[in-house]
Amino acid sequence: MREDMAKYRRMSAIRPQSFQDLVTPLYWAAYDTGLELLKQQEAALALPKLEEALQGSLAQMESCRAGCEGPEEHQGAEEEEEKGTQGGLYEAIAGHWIRVLQCRQHCVAETATRPGRSFPVRDFLPSQLRRLHEAYAQVGNVSQAVENVLSVLLFYPEDEAAKRALNQYQTQLGELRPDLGPREDVQRFILRSLGEKRQLYYAMEHLGTSFKDPDSWTPEAFIPKALREKLREDQEKKPWDSEPPQQKPPTYWKDALLLEGVTLTQDAQQLNGSERAVLDGLLTPAECGLLLQLAKDAAEAGARSGYRGRRSPHSPHERFEGLTVLKAAQLARAGTVGRPGAKLLLEVSERVRTLTQAYFSPERPLHLSFTHLVCRSAIEGEQEQRMDLSHPVHADNCFLDPDTGECWREPPAYTYRDYSGLLYLNDDFKGGDLFFTQPNALTVTAQVRPRCGRLVAFSSGGENPHGVWAVTRGRRCALALWHTWAPEHREQEWTEAKELLREEEEEEEENEEEEEILSRDPSPEPPSHKLQRVQDKAGKPLRVREEL
Repeated sequence: MREDMAKYRRMSAIRPQSFQDLVTPLYWAAYDTGLELLKQQEAALALPKLEEALQGSLAQMESCRAGCEGPEEHQGAEEEEEKGTQGGLYEAIAGHWIRVLQCRQHCVAETATRPGRSFPVRDFLPSQLRRLHEAYAQVGNVSQAVENVLSVLLFYPEDEAAKRALNQYQTQLGELRPDLGPREDVQRFILRSLGEKRQLYYAMEHLGTSFKDPDSWTPEAFIPKALREKLREDQEKKPWDSEPPQQKPPTYWKDALLLEGVTLTQDAQQLNGSERAVLDGLLTPAECGLLLQLAKDAAEAGARSGYRGRRSPHSPHERFEGLTVLKAAQLARAGTVGRPGAKLLLEVSERVRTLTQAYFSPERPLHLSFTHLVCRSAIEGEQEQRMDLSHPVHADNCFLDPDTGECWREPPAYTYRDYSGLLYLNDDFKGGDLFFTQPNALTVTAQVRPRCGRLVAFSSGGENPHGVWAVTRGRRCALALWHTWAPEHREQEWTEAKELLREEEEEEEENEEEEEILSRDPSPEPPSHKLQRVQDKAGKPLRVREEL
C-alpha cells in the first residue's frame, strides 16, 4: 500500500488534497502538519498546528484516563488464588486502585503511539514543547518561547540545550519577568503523574506489584533504591525510536584505503547526508566477471534463492534473481557452478565487512548478517510509460513513514542491522542508479551510478532512506551485504558455506595424493598400502591409510 501511495503521489494530476486519512487522530494530523511546516521554515503557520497537537495530546490522555475508571469484571475465587490476590476488603481496594493507576500511566504511551504502530514515540510531550519554544523564538514571541522552554525543564531540569535557550531568551528580554513560568497545563500533568508514580513504586516495593514506567524523565528520587538498577536496564532495552548516529570523520583511514588500492570517492558530506561513503577499487574487472558468471550459471540452473525466479517483488517490470553464499557453495559442490566463483563470493563479502568496520566502526566489531548476490533484469516490452522504481525508498532496519519522516525500528523490520553495503559488478545497463532521499522519500539528496568494484556503504537506519531507479534495459548485478554489531545475528550460512568449500578442497587434495601414489607404483600387484573412503561416527567422509 505504501508503494501504491508513492506511485499515486508521482502522478501529475494527483494533489495532496486527494488523500484523506480516515484513521489518524486529529492531534497526530496537526502534529505532522506542524512538523512539515517547520521543515519549510514556516514557523508562523506551524505554531497553531503545534499548539493544536499539544492540546489534543493532553485531551486524548484525559479521555484515556477516564476509561480507566469504573467497575472491573468479577474474578472467580480460583483465579484470584492463582494470581495471589485473595484477601479482604482492604486488599481488594488496594488492588483495584493499583490497576487504575497503572492504566492511567499507560495512557501516556497509548497517546504517543501512532495508529498502526507497536511502540510509542519517545518523549512525545517534551519533544512537542521543544519545537514550540523554537518556533515561538523564530517568530519573535520570546515570552511564549520562555514558557515552553521552562516547561521542557520541568521534564529534564539538567537539559543543557534548554538551559542555553532559556539564557538566550532572558538576554533578549533584558530583565527577569516574574510573571513568566512553565505552562499551567504541563505543570498539572507532571504533578499528577509524579503523584501516581510515587504510589505505584511504593506498591512495587512493598506489595510486590509490577509497574512499567512509560516515561524516561521520571526523577530517580521517586524510584526506590532497590529498584533503580533493574528499571535502568529496562529503559535501555525499551524499543524507542533511536536518534540517527553521528558521522565519525574517518580521516585517519584514508591512507590505509589508498594502500589497499581502494579509494574514497565520496564521503558523507559530498553525499549530502550522514554515515555514507562511496569507495572504488574493491574488485578487479576479472573478479567482477567471475561473480557475474557465477550469477549467470546459478540462474541458468534454476537456483534462484529467495524469490525462485519469479518477477521482482518490488516491480512487475523486472525479474529478480538472488544467490546466497550457502547456495553458491552447494552448487559448486554439485558441479553446477564453478568453485572459484563461489569461493570469491565468500572472500569478497569478508573484504567488504573489513572495510566497512574500519571506516564506520573501528572500535566495535561488525559481523555479516546477510549476504546476497542480486541481479535485476528489465523485462522487454514492459518498459513503456513505466512509473515505478526498481526498489522503492526504504530504510534497512526500520519502517520509514514518508508522511512524518519518522522511521519505526520495530519488528518485523530487521532491527539488528547496523550498516549496509552494495558492491556493484557491472554498469552495462540503463537506469538502476542508487539514490538517497530526505525522510519524506521524495526529495533526492544524492545519486550513485553503479560500476565494477564500487561499494556504497552506509548506516542502516532512518538517516539513510534510499531506493533504486527503474532498470529499463539490461541486467544489473550487485552484492548486497548487511552488517550487525550483535554477534547472535551473524550469518550462520556464511560459516557453513566456508566449511563446505574447505571440505571439497581437502577431498580434492586427497584425491590428488592418491593418484600420485598409484602413479609411482609400476607393478601390476596391489600396492602395500591403499587409501579407502570410510565414514566417521557423524557420517562425514574420511580418508585413512589401511595396512594390508
